[in-house]
Amino acid sequence: MATPHITAEPGQIAPAVVMPGDPKRAERIARDFFTDVTLVSDVRGIGAWTGRYEGAPITAMASGMGIPSLSIYATELFRFYGVERIVRVGTCGGIADDIAIRDVAIGASAHTNSGIATLLVPGVTLSLAASTDMLIAAVAKARELTAGTSVRIKTGALYSSDFFYLENTELMAQLRALGTLGVEMEAAGLYAAAAQEHKQALAVCTVSDHLFDHSGDMSAEERETSFTTALSIGLAALFA
Repeated sequence: MATPHITAEPGQIAPAVVMPGDPKRAERIARDFFTDVTLVSDVRGIGAWTGRYEGAPITAMASGMGIPSLSIYATELFRFYGVERIVRVGTCGGIADDIAIRDVAIGASAHTNSGIATLLVPGVTLSLAASTDMLIAAVAKARELTAGTSVRIKTGALYSSDFFYLENTELMAQLRALGTLGVEMEAAGLYAAAAQEHKQALAVCTVSDHLFDHSGDMSAEERETSFTTALSIGLAALFA
């Protein structure tokens, strides 16, 4: 059955979903990496593309920007379409000293300033974390990809912020001191939705810029296309 935000028919969404933020990136992933691709929903320009990856059914669908947007799509996918696993493949701004532009950050957990961490259980600040099986598979794939190469992949905490233009150097410095890998806007919402719906999720982000070193920030075009390593890790996690 259709939801207010997804018009796919039952069975048209695969149990495994790749979820970038950008609709163009979702289409690019489906067209370049899947076979037998079909557009199954396109409400508000958020396309859902279902096909097959190495013989297995898979869907690519964008989340839009921010926790509220992602929470709508992820919850509807989990609750109404039988989706079991979602991997966010996106970008983040680097925070940690030992992470650089074009590195990949695997989000084992997600700090956040969003109310999502306190709304689900009143009086409790939830620890929002990736699903264990997906995280283990992602780390294993990362080790395989980095063996004998200069590719750098880090695993740790991300920071999901509700604000893109709120500059708070002191806050970022404190997160940096705690080893937080990067800042983005969706992972905590994804992990909360997965916990609430008893499903699995993981966020894998390419570092597109660095909050303390802007010498090599990616262009908008590079952000759209430079995600192959993160995608390979995400796909391994989906089918672990």
